[in-house]
Amino acid sequence: MNNEVSTATTTQTEEASAREGEILTVMEVARFLRVPKSTVYKLARVGELPASKIGKHWRFLRRDIHEWMHGRSRQGS
Repeated sequence: MNNEVSTATTTQTEEASAREGEILTVMEVARFLRVPKSTVYKLARVGELPASKIGKHWRFLRRDIHEWMHGRSRQGS
């Protein structure tokens, strides 16, 4: 039984790590933040939102977006 719990926990941890490293598009970030795509483009362009530009396309790491949001919520306190 303990081995099953350990295996399940390990699998969940690995899945969470994979999600954290997931690369998101502008549309996905806009949906997550519940803002227009134009806001995501603007924040990325001015360097406020952590992003990478690959060719003409902006890409974001889920982990970076989460950290950015947590930092903003602490600043507002």
